[in-house]
Amino acid sequence: MYTALYRVYRPEVFDQLLGQEHIVRILKNQIAAESTSHAYLFCGTRGTGKTTTARLLAKGLNCLSDGERPCGECSACRAIRDGSFLDVIEIDAASNRGIDEIRELRESVNYPPVMGRKKVYIIDEVHMMTPEAFNALLKTLEEPPEYVTFILATTEVRKLPATILSRCMRLDFKRIPEQTIMAGMKKICQDIGIDVTDSALRIIAANADGSVRDGLSILDQCIAGGEKTVDGPDVLEFLGASGEEVFVDLTDLVTKGRTAEALQYLAEVLADGKDVRQLIRDWINHYRNLLMTKYIRDPREVINLSVENIDRIRSQSAVMEPEDINRGILELSKTMNEARWSTQPRILLELCIVVLCRQTGAFRAPVTADAKAAPAPAARPEAKATPAPAAPQPVPEPEPTEVAEQTPPAAAPAEAVPEPAPEPEPQRKAQPEPADKPEPAAPAPAAPAEEELLALWDDIFTAGAASKGSMHLIRSNTMLTALDENTFTVTVPEGMMRRHTENNRGMLEDLMEKRTGVRRVMQVEVSHNKKKEISAEEAAANAAKVLGTNVELR
Repeated sequence: MYTALYRVYRPEVFDQLLGQEHIVRILKNQIAAESTSHAYLFCGTRGTGKTTTARLLAKGLNCLSDGERPCGECSACRAIRDGSFLDVIEIDAASNRGIDEIRELRESVNYPPVMGRKKVYIIDEVHMMTPEAFNALLKTLEEPPEYVTFILATTEVRKLPATILSRCMRLDFKRIPEQTIMAGMKKICQDIGIDVTDSALRIIAANADGSVRDGLSILDQCIAGGEKTVDGPDVLEFLGASGEEVFVDLTDLVTKGRTAEALQYLAEVLADGKDVRQLIRDWINHYRNLLMTKYIRDPREVINLSVENIDRIRSQSAVMEPEDINRGILELSKTMNEARWSTQPRILLELCIVVLCRQTGAFRAPVTADAKAAPAPAARPEAKATPAPAAPQPVPEPEPTEVAEQTPPAAAPAEAVPEPAPEPEPQRKAQPEPADKPEPAAPAPAAPAEEELLALWDDIFTAGAASKGSMHLIRSNTMLTALDENTFTVTVPEGMMRRHTENNRGMLEDLMEKRTGVRRVMQVEVSHNKKKEISAEEAAANAAKVLGTNVELR
């Protein structure tokens, strides 16, 4: 039967362990000085050597060699390797998590070792134990017999109660650097006669993300086809689109507003069998990593990634605005909540990409967005036409000369006085008056202005609803009625809504600035519209017209 590479090449001595030099140094010194602890807690992500190190520690405690322990050659080391050493008991807490199993363990602790010097209990995935089982283990874990050593291993240390943490010596396993993984896999390929290129090893190590077991599993998959040569394209074919580079590329496309390419790239990723909901969760985590690297100089304590992947994320976050990162987290979180109950999560994710690309484009090019919003109130074009006061000066000067040329026979200078009367007509074409009087400009484009203002106000609250839930109240009861170069006017009903709008003045002005690219002051106008009450006689007359019959009042 075929045995997986990560089982065949499991380290037998400390020197064969990839990475974790800080833990190896501690355990070697304790074994040599015979000052090992009664309980250890090995915590870290998957595939970083927790269970392997626990077995190496069990070998070191029972090794028969006079030199450095463990030697890997004595009868005790070989028995532990083969799983036939009676004094090393491995327990899977995921399937033995109840209080009954812990009671059996407490009873077996009372019996001394049979074959070696120490009795070692290795409890893997210890975070899966029930609270009752933890409580039953506390006393035994705190004061075990001198011949017993407990080694607890977990990937979710935050799920352990504080009473367990305080009774153990905690050793944190770090992710293995890519170069170390590449060197280890290259040596394995040489041993099994496989020619693998550096590009292939680099892709495997990047997708392993610091996990030796994941890297060996990918390598195992690549060589399972029977080929004696493994190249970069071969690895990509086996992997498909997965790993951190997918989210780096997808985020880059969204940030640049390249909607079509982002949607095509998403289709390629999903075609490789990636689950849509898992993709959304991973993408949110990528945005969170972008946020951490944006503000934290050394984010390795808060980002559970390899050093190389952290460098990739830091390079991307350096060219992104904090608003883009914040917007991505909010939009993707909303999409994830909606996709949880939807039968078409892919459509929701595609819509989210379109929204992110459109909002990012509006943020990076506010002048274009402003140019679309400005024609509604006819304020933006006249802002450039404000030199109109200077225009009347050159206009009347040629006018008298033209009159003098046209009226030499009559030579009536008095007639030149009424002559400037036609001048307002060319001024209407240039439209200088709306710049001084913005109110008369509204009736000309009445329908388009109202539609544009409604669309602009709607866009503003689409962004504002994500930052403050009470914005929906303002959106439902207010209306944007005017917009000029320096102000925008909001019509609200009298009473509580007016006070609520005034209290949110700063946020509304900020949202308007983000949407249009220009800082404007909000003006609040109170609407006094009331429905006209009609008399009973008028109601009866109207009913008679509709029904075509006489309606009598009683």
